[in-house]
Amino acid sequence: MSNTIHPTALVSDKAHLGTGNIIGAFVIVEDDVTIGDNNVLLSGVVLKSGTSIGNENKIHEHVVIGGLPQDLGFDSATPSGVEIGNKNTFREFVTIHRASQKNEATKLGNENYLMTQVHLGHDCELENNVIIAPSTGLGGFVTVEDKAFISGGVMVHQFVHIGSLAMLGGNAKITQDVLPFMMADGNPAHISGLNKVGLRRAGYKIDDIKSLKKAYQLVFKNDSKLEQRLNELSKLSHVSAQHLVSFIQASKRGFHRDKA
Repeated sequence: MSNTIHPTALVSDKAHLGTGNIIGAFVIVEDDVTIGDNNVLLSGVVLKSGTSIGNENKIHEHVVIGGLPQDLGFDSATPSGVEIGNKNTFREFVTIHRASQKNEATKLGNENYLMTQVHLGHDCELENNVIIAPSTGLGGFVTVEDKAFISGGVMVHQFVHIGSLAMLGGNAKITQDVLPFMMADGNPAHISGLNKVGLRRAGYKIDDIKSLKKAYQLVFKNDSKLEQRLNELSKLSHVSAQHLVSFIQASKRGFHRDKA
């Protein structure tokens, strides 16, 4: 199947295109861009050099992918890029910057949904099935695990790690890591409980959620030292409790706590 390219689109002859792509009016595809199969690029989309997208992505009007990182020390000659998987949706005016590190990439997995005016800074990594609501910004080097939900207007500090199935409330100020399965809200942000709705939607059963409640109590409602709490947490057999342990142990910025 051939590609359908609007006559006003500017597609470099040095770009690499698969088949079945629909490229709309006034789209710009620069040199050294790779596009897989069956993608839809609506009017005004810009794919900058070093961008690679997989299959069946839908990119709405005026999205810009692969722009220079907002890093004052960045040398524009540094080779880097953006790598995007399959079946992602980017709504109007999303911006995704390429990596600031040599031969590295800002990375997105599969089936993520970024709503209008979302910004992903350089060297971010989104796993799969992440939803980000309008007017949210992620600083450089932010990692977001599977199935996290980030509400509108949230600002996430650079180097923050957001755990799987975490839920971030609207306009939250996120300056530290957010543990998996938790809800964070406020300015400054605090943990307000388990993301029970998200857990149920993800197929977690009553017993799974009970195990996570025990884990929550150990992490946030126990006055012992963190090392002791992690030791107790590691004794819980549930796989999600083990993920919490490894997440906390790997945290470099510390993590948001619940309200005292």
